[in-house]
Amino acid sequence: MKSPLIVSAVQQPCNEDRQTNLDFSIAKIREAAAAKADLVVLPELHLGPYFCQNEDHHTFDLAQAIPGPTTDVLSVVAKELQIVIVSTIFEKRAPGLYHNTAVVFDKDGSIAGQYRKMHIPDDPGFYEKYYFTPGDLGFTPIQTSIGKIGVLICWDQWYPEAARLMALAGAEILVYPTAIGWDPEDTPEEQQRQLDAWITIQRAHAVANGVPVISCNRVGFEQAPDSEAGIQFWGNSFIAGPQGEFITQADAFDIKVLTATVDATRAERVRRIWPFLRDRRIDAYGELVKRFID
Repeated sequence: MKSPLIVSAVQQPCNEDRQTNLDFSIAKIREAAAAKADLVVLPELHLGPYFCQNEDHHTFDLAQAIPGPTTDVLSVVAKELQIVIVSTIFEKRAPGLYHNTAVVFDKDGSIAGQYRKMHIPDDPGFYEKYYFTPGDLGFTPIQTSIGKIGVLICWDQWYPEAARLMALAGAEILVYPTAIGWDPEDTPEEQQRQLDAWITIQRAHAVANGVPVISCNRVGFEQAPDSEAGIQFWGNSFIAGPQGEFITQADAFDIKVLTATVDATRAERVRRIWPFLRDRRIDAYGELVKRFID
């Protein structure tokens, strides 16, 4: 991995129309580039409001091909600014086949690779199984001019197996574009527990694998269609080092570009003193591929 590496995460609201949201994202990409960032990460599905709060077949009209109109625009931006961009798009792969897909653009404007979200939730307010087919590209890092990027999307961030497989395949940094928030009717105590869990699990992925982590969330309240309910997206995007330490972090309301310098050589030193990968008992982990052990 390029070292030192300057990385950015854009914490933004996504509750406007596609063009307005895209223009906002591009403005923040330019801000990251002005700070000499090599890599900038956008929130999950940043082109519009989080549409999975309900099930509506008309919503499939929002999906687009890859390559397609949005990737064409972001390719130009990446090449102009000489910056690696991670964007997630509602992908129309074929009639009746849709994915939640991260696209990584390299500094020359090319599409370096894609990652299709593997773990698909189905909970009140997060009806993603209605819209997204589980990914079929596996946990494969994407090679770019700045190194191998392990992209995982939102619900993927709760699974240590996903982070570990990315790390074992050579990911030098883990990136989590995210759209997660609170039910405003939950108590403040419950909201804090949820936020703490979300932060802790991702910092743990950094620790267990000895790699930096970028977690990029959206902010703002988004009302559910035809309902007074909604989601208060909790922001709190952060960049952590290979021991899980915060390098920079936003709060629940910031609209900002987080930028930090990551030292790849330090990640190597951390792996030497905490050799978790060396001491794995791969001879005893076979039952991890079972749904349940009885």
